[in-house]
Amino acid sequence: MIGPARVAAYDILMAVSAGRADLPSAIALARTALRDERDRALAAEIAAGVQRWRGALDHLIVQFSKRPVARLDAEIVEILRLSAYQLLYLTRVPAAAVVDDAVNLAKRAGKTSASGLVNAVLRAVSRNRAALPFPARPVDAGDRDAALEYLSVTLSHPRWLAARWLDRLGFDAAERWLQFNNSAAPLTLRANRLRVTPEDLAAQLRAEQVDTAPGAFAPDALIVQSGHPLRGAALAQGLFVVQDEASQLVALLAGDDPGRRVLDACASPGGKTTAIAARMGAGSLIVACDVRGRRVDLLHRTVAASGAQNVRIVQADLLEPLPFSPIFDCVLVDAPCSGLGTLRRDPDIKWRRRERDLAALADAQRQMLSNAAAVVAPGGRLVYATCSSEPEENEAVADAFLRSTRGFETVDALEAAPRLPPAVVDARGHLRTQPHVHGLETFFGAVFRRA
Repeated sequence: MIGPARVAAYDILMAVSAGRADLPSAIALARTALRDERDRALAAEIAAGVQRWRGALDHLIVQFSKRPVARLDAEIVEILRLSAYQLLYLTRVPAAAVVDDAVNLAKRAGKTSASGLVNAVLRAVSRNRAALPFPARPVDAGDRDAALEYLSVTLSHPRWLAARWLDRLGFDAAERWLQFNNSAAPLTLRANRLRVTPEDLAAQLRAEQVDTAPGAFAPDALIVQSGHPLRGAALAQGLFVVQDEASQLVALLAGDDPGRRVLDACASPGGKTTAIAARMGAGSLIVACDVRGRRVDLLHRTVAASGAQNVRIVQADLLEPLPFSPIFDCVLVDAPCSGLGTLRRDPDIKWRRRERDLAALADAQRQMLSNAAAVVAPGGRLVYATCSSEPEENEAVADAFLRSTRGFETVDALEAAPRLPPAVVDARGHLRTQPHVHGLETFFGAVFRRA
């Protein structure tokens, strides 16, 4: 009998590779079919691990099968990936059990004729674990070809992306960035100041056998060290939101006094909306928008759980003119983007994105920023943010906006957000977090003021 976690991991990977779901959605769906929490955790660990190390795993498959991955059936590729990942990274499972399950998975997938290949490749991986044929770290970091072989294959990233970071940052910084992306991300919480302070939340979590540490940069962040906060009373009471620490910093750009009317134009899942709502005074209003119905439903749930009473939710498309007058003291555009800054948490993104995607994304972001600018009140603030690492989606969009839109000027992030640590503001006055510098996912934020 094949272990249920391995079957679930295979189903997750097939859904992702076929484009039917992204990794988080596929994991969430697979969890519903697993009764044992240990199986749920193992399936998620295998699926995420395969996406992190897919480039390296495919290299091994090619080396030991003597054929390109593209010539293998998709089902066999995913079986080899998840099984090789287990052999190399989950060594508590006996190698023989991994190989047997893989052969049985091939038969279950209707690929009995490939079971011999599966068996041979995985046994070769197991035999050679101590000396796998990966490109070595180059002695001369100036050897670009050798550096890219190491970064893209051994550290498992698309070559085009490794090349961008290598050319922009140099070898050492690029290496640290890729190593960061291949590590497991901690569970990070934001204390819901509508209900609790970070200190009181940490104390309540300790009573629930959950140990936390304060975030390094975001004032409301708690990093989970041990325990299971998602099973305790604090979550049911709405005392926290699960939110990346770098993402929490973006909400600070709205300022300590965001104004009487605020618009969060791309609001779902609602972490930034509820963070801003907690800093707004009596009689204030925050309008939260998103375009897709499922995203709006998620936004409703997040706002309801937070207890925020000053939020109104509107379904609207920021690619079209907004149905508002220029009445908002602050407008936040947390724009849909490539997501290339969040590869530690969403490793499947690096295999789904292509370099050619960036131009179209930037075009859409410029249109969104222009539509959002039209509803900013005189003297009001406009915040543009992404979770992208790439300049085309960040400073290039901000610069293009200033060139094409009259009446707006740049505001230094430290002036806009007094609680923002100076360490996360770059020389141009933009919020910028980077893995090799801050140990955080990559987020960008620019602030503008309407004259």
